[in-house]
Amino acid sequence: MTDDSEQTADDAGSTADDAISGLSRSDPLAAVSPLDGRYAGRTAPLSPYASEAALMRARTRVEVEYLLALGRLDATPIEFDEAAEAALRDLYEAFDAEDARLIKRLETEGAAGYEATNHDVKAVEYFLRVRLAEIAESGTDGGADAALDDAESLYPWIHFGLTSEDVNNLAHRLLVKPAVSEVIVPAVREVRDALVELAQEHRDAPMLARTHGQPATPTTFGKEMAVYAARLGRALGRVVVANEDLSGKLAGASGTYAAHRAAYPEVDWPAFAESFVRGLDLEHTALATQVNPCDDLAALFDALRGVNNVLLDLDLDAWLYVSDRYLGQETVEGETGSSTMPHKVNPIDFENSEGNLSKANSDLAFLADYVTTSRLQRDLSDSTVKRNVGAALAHCLIGYSKAEDGLGKVVPNEAVMREELDATPEVIGEAVQTILRREGDTEAYERVKALSRGRSVTLDDFRELFDELDVDEEVRGELKALTPADYTGFADALVDDIDE
Repeated sequence: MTDDSEQTADDAGSTADDAISGLSRSDPLAAVSPLDGRYAGRTAPLSPYASEAALMRARTRVEVEYLLALGRLDATPIEFDEAAEAALRDLYEAFDAEDARLIKRLETEGAAGYEATNHDVKAVEYFLRVRLAEIAESGTDGGADAALDDAESLYPWIHFGLTSEDVNNLAHRLLVKPAVSEVIVPAVREVRDALVELAQEHRDAPMLARTHGQPATPTTFGKEMAVYAARLGRALGRVVVANEDLSGKLAGASGTYAAHRAAYPEVDWPAFAESFVRGLDLEHTALATQVNPCDDLAALFDALRGVNNVLLDLDLDAWLYVSDRYLGQETVEGETGSSTMPHKVNPIDFENSEGNLSKANSDLAFLADYVTTSRLQRDLSDSTVKRNVGAALAHCLIGYSKAEDGLGKVVPNEAVMREELDATPEVIGEAVQTILRREGDTEAYERVKALSRGRSVTLDDFRELFDELDVDEEVRGELKALTPADYTGFADALVDDIDE
C-alpha cells in the first residue's frame, strides 16, 4: 500500500463548499495553498512537471519504456515492431486528463473490472492493461497495432521484476529535470539579464558604499548590480550541473536484481538497467537499496538554495536602497501602496520575493536532509515528502518572478546618490592616506584618522590638511582633486567582468 491513498477532492465531503458557499473546489479562491490559489498564474508553468497527473504520466512512460526494453531482450518471448512501439509510446505521449482520472479511479474506487488497488503505481500497471485491451479490441486487422492484438499475453511483462520505487525514482527525476531546465533555469536567467541590464546602464553612477552599515569607499550602482549578476551566474551554473547529474536506479526490491536474475539468470541485468536508465537521459545509480539514495536530488536542492541565497541578499539590499531613496519605483496606475497612507509606493516585489525564497530554502533544506535517509533498505516516509518537491520549486519560481518584477520597476536616483556622496567627504580619507603612504609618510593613517574619525568634516577641512603637508605640489594637486563621486576605482570597467 502506498502512503497516500487518499480521498479525491470530489469524495472529500462538502464541508469546504458549505463553508464558502458557491465556490467550487477547483476555484483558485478555494485552494488550500496559495501556490494553486493566489499565485496560480505564476506557478502554472510547473504544472506539467509537479502535478499528480504529471507524475502519473511519468510513471506510465517508465512502465512503457521498460516493457519495450524487455521486448528487445533475446531472452524474453515478447517483441514489438516499430508500429507497436509507436502505439505503446502513444499511451504516455498522448496522455490526457481522462487517462489521469482512470488511474485515480483504479487506485481509489476500482474501474474496468479491477478492484481499487489502494496503490498508485499498481494503478498505473492496471491502466496499461486496460488501454492495451482497448487496442486489441479495436481490431487492427494487421495494421499498425497488430503486435498488440493479444493484450493478455503482455500483462505479465508490465512491471516485470520491478518494485514501485524503480518506477517512482525514475518518474520523479523525469519530472524534476525538465522542471528545472525548462522553467526554473530560464526564470533565474531572466533575473540575471535584468541585473546585467541595470549594471551596464548605470555602470558609472557613483554611489556611497556601506560596510558595517557605515559610509565606506564609494562604488557605482552598476558595479553593485554586476556583483549580483556574476554571483547569480555562478550559482546557476551549479544548478545546471546538478540537474544534469540526476541519477536513477532500476535494481528491484533490495537493489540486487534478485527477481530478474531468478527469472533469467543468463541476462546481464545490471548492464540492462544502466542502458535503460541512461536511455531516459539520466545517470545510473548502480549501488542502491530498494530506494535511490537521492544524493543527486540533495545536491540539486542545495544548488537551488545557493541561487536563492544570492537573490535573498539582493532583495535585502534593494529594499534598503529603496528605503534610502537610492532607488525610486515606477508607479502602477490604479495600484494602492498602503490602505491608509496614499503616498506610499512600497517595495512589495522584493519583500514578496524574500518571503517566497525564504520559504523555498526552508523546504529545500528539509527535502535535501530527508530524502537521503531511509530506515534499513526502505521505509515509506519519503514518498509523501517527495510530493512536495513541486511546492519548493513553486516558491522558487514565485521568488524569481517577483525579484524580476522589482528590478523592472526600480529607477536609480542618481541625484540622491550624489547628494549623499557630497555630504560624506570623509570617504576620501582612504585615498588620502594611501597616496601619502606612497610618498613615504609613516604617519599618513594617523593624520587622516585624527582629522576625520568620529567627526563631521568637509572637503575644505581636507584641503587645509593638504596645504600643511610637506609634499610636492604635484602630489598636493593630486590630493586636492579627490572627490567622493570620482573615487570609484575601476567600478565602471568591472561591469565588463560579468561572465556571459
